[in-house]
Amino acid sequence: MKPLRLALTKGRLEKDTVGLFEKMGFDCTNLHEKGRKLILSIPETNMEIVLAKAADVITYVEHGVCDIGVVGKDTIMENSSSFYEVLDLGFGRCRFALAGKKGADFYEGYALKTIATKYPNVARSYFKHKGMDIDIVKIEGSVELAPLLGLADAIVDIVETGTTLKENGLEVFETIADISARMIVNIASLKLRKQEIEGLIAKIEQVQKSGSEQSNA
Repeated sequence: MKPLRLALTKGRLEKDTVGLFEKMGFDCTNLHEKGRKLILSIPETNMEIVLAKAADVITYVEHGVCDIGVVGKDTIMENSSSFYEVLDLGFGRCRFALAGKKGADFYEGYALKTIATKYPNVARSYFKHKGMDIDIVKIEGSVELAPLLGLADAIVDIVETGTTLKENGLEVFETIADISARMIVNIASLKLRKQEIEGLIAKIEQVQKSGSEQSNA
């Protein structure tokens, strides 16, 4: 049988997922010593790991070339389409926030507001729920610059500690959504490989449960 293929978001989520796999008893030597390899096997399992950028993880899972993906909720909210979100993995925690110049009243006045963001779909959806029309400026780099340069009234971005905002004279106005790493599954794979995928989910939940019991002890 072909390996169960799992796409991991490169970087911090990759590292945290490998840590989770090790708690589950998997041999992650190949993942630690990957060099430039992008497809890696986990010994004594029928699993293959594919390392990819976040948005590509979703693409690979949607198209069925990977059965499972680990990706941040932020990427799901921005790119969401046809797959199952099956598990909150609990790591990679941060939040989407609306932020701008400290002390500013974002909702003051009737003029059309301009929002700078790397996540136009998230921003558009958030303000649509509020019944507000907005202009969106897509920024690829440091979105904090936009309100400082007068390009935007506020930003929608991921916030972890808020330190970067504070250092640039900005503050969080509102939290839009809490974010963490999620496990997603291809729709066909969940039917065709139900037993394997549900077995993996059960193992992860067991590790999560024992971890929370230890932290509460």
